[in-house]
Amino acid sequence: MMDEYKVSKAMRFFFLVTGTLLWAGIWLTGFAAVHWLLYLPAVFTLFAALTGICPGMILSNLLFGQRSES
Repeated sequence: MMDEYKVSKAMRFFFLVTGTLLWAGIWLTGFAAVHWLLYLPAVFTLFAALTGICPGMILSNLLFGQRSES
C-alpha cells in the first residue's frame, strides 16, 4: 500500500536539501525564537527524504484523489 506513495530518488534529494536548509534557518534564528509551526515542514521533509514516503503527497491524494493519466 505504501509503495504507491513512494517518491523518486530525485525527490528524496530535493527533500533532503530543503529539510537541511529549513533546519539551518531554524538553528541560525534560534530554536527558542522560532514558532513551533515551522518545525512541522522541517520534520516532514527530512522524514520524506529518509523514508521515501511523503506525508504531503498522502494528504493531498486523500483530499483531491489520485491524478488521472489522460
